[in-house]
Amino acid sequence: MRTLSGRRAVWLVMKRELNTRLRTRSFVIGTVVMLALLLGYVGFQSALAGSADKSTVGLTGQAIGIAQQLQTQAARSGQQISTVTITDPAEGRKKVEDGDLDALVSGSAAKLTATYKSTLDKQLRTVLDQVAQQQVLDGVLSSAQLEPAEVMAQVNGTHVQDDALSPEPADHTERLVVGLIVAFLLYISIITYGMMVAQGVVEEKSSRVVEILLASVRPWQLLLGKVIGLGLVGLTQLVILAGAGLVAASATGVFSLSGFAGGALLWGLLWYLLGFLLYATIYGALGSLVSRQEDTQSVVGPINIVLIIGFVAGFNLLLQDPSGSAAKVISLIPLLSPILMPARIATGAAAGWEIALSLGLTVALVALLTWLGGKIYGNSVLRIGSRIKLSEALRG
Repeated sequence: MRTLSGRRAVWLVMKRELNTRLRTRSFVIGTVVMLALLLGYVGFQSALAGSADKSTVGLTGQAIGIAQQLQTQAARSGQQISTVTITDPAEGRKKVEDGDLDALVSGSAAKLTATYKSTLDKQLRTVLDQVAQQQVLDGVLSSAQLEPAEVMAQVNGTHVQDDALSPEPADHTERLVVGLIVAFLLYISIITYGMMVAQGVVEEKSSRVVEILLASVRPWQLLLGKVIGLGLVGLTQLVILAGAGLVAASATGVFSLSGFAGGALLWGLLWYLLGFLLYATIYGALGSLVSRQEDTQSVVGPINIVLIIGFVAGFNLLLQDPSGSAAKVISLIPLLSPILMPARIATGAAAGWEIALSLGLTVALVALLTWLGGKIYGNSVLRIGSRIKLSEALRG
């Protein structure tokens, strides 16, 4: 005889799942591993960003005279170039070969030669070309009895006027990186904890524990409590990872902890809750169709494929153009919105009506699938033995 009210029953099942999962070694180890990977990625990006704009150039012969001009031109281009005076060209070539110098510059100021190991950084090549061109121009202006500094001041003061129809935000790259990380974390979290819901259902069914639980709660209460409990576990892990990632990225200078990053985190948490309710109910319902853990993958395989294909396709579209028609359409599909829409929001590519529409469609699908999932679960969870057909579970 059922003695618990609906709300209390759901609360007790949810509390049971929280207490069980948060204390497991797999949760702790999984969180630590993912945190280490995330911080390692942030550190890697920080190292790349720190080294990408720094070059060490050796100057020998007449090229020694362009040291100041080289550094000034590099600063205008957003680079840092440190120069080293090399008296012996052979020694300079050896340093280049050993990796101590990015390049050895020799020759006259108007005809520079850059010696490098295998490839020359494009930005460094551009700076060297600009310095050489400046030297030639100064010589031509001087021969024409014109003051090079005055002429270059007029040239540098002339710019093309901007008239962008859809101006790209100054922090576009930062937004894109945050968007991609949000999409990846949501995908991993939803598919991981969705599988836990399915496996938990199968475990309780095969061990007959579910029969004891259903003596006090209704099937839909048991499924909903399990989904909410595991969802909160996943949310806890997601908050830890996202918070640590944002702080680490800000501390290392990968990007600034500005308003858009905090907003992206909040949107990500909201979409995670919707996405998990959407998928976890499906996972739980499908898990109730089988009685052995070995059969779990066969019933949840199709939904895993939908998630994987949607994530891969959406990830590529986000890299190409998050505001493009293809990315817009795919992010409005309710099964994919929880992963792709928060990423588009982070990049600033999602319009207000797109966000509202995707939220409405996703909430509607959550309600529909919750009803269907509860029906399938209620008709299947007590039936032990061979795999139950989906059509049978729907009919009851």
